[in-house]
Amino acid sequence: MRQWVQITSGRGPAECAYAVTRVLRCFIEEAARTEITTELLKSVPAYFPDTLYSALVAIDGPGANEFVARWKGTVLWIAKSPFRPDYKRKNWFVGVDALHVPENPKWSENDLKFDTMRASGPGGQHVNKTESAVRVTHIPSGITATAREERSQGANRKLALARLAESFEELRRGQAQKVQQQRWMQHNTLERGDPVRVYEGDAFKLRRN
Repeated sequence: MRQWVQITSGRGPAECAYAVTRVLRCFIEEAARTEITTELLKSVPAYFPDTLYSALVAIDGPGANEFVARWKGTVLWIAKSPFRPDYKRKNWFVGVDALHVPENPKWSENDLKFDTMRASGPGGQHVNKTESAVRVTHIPSGITATAREERSQGANRKLALARLAESFEELRRGQAQKVQQQRWMQHNTLERGDPVRVYEGDAFKLRRN
């Protein structure tokens, strides 16, 4: 099952951004060993080389849900700062979370139901006597669109389909915005307790998981 996973430094310092790159590398390598495919969708570079504020990864394959469950949460890296040698702090945190994948709805003719009706409004007897208005319903989602402006049923059918496509595009944009909001919320809500994984040292050795 395809999922999106975000790895983020939250609002942490450069050391956390450095840890993001290392966690991303471990995540991709471990996925490859379990025959799960990964695709880096987006990364946000940080100030220093080889550092990332965040990375968004798509994963797919059998066992993807279980794989994400083993990673989801806070990852702790214990090491001296590679940027501030005299800095006493050694605990650096990275967040890993799964995000909702925006749908890109498409339809076939079998998904659509067309209804005709009499057009309303001005237009004289011709409008009232012919069923030129068209309503199209996308059966799986229940989304409908109607067109009644044109005199011919064929023209209104095309117009209704265009409006249905526009409704789906609005839905897609809304879902994409929701994902973006989820991503920024995760930046702000990185939990620093009870890590699901702990890595140590410059070699980024896994201590426990």
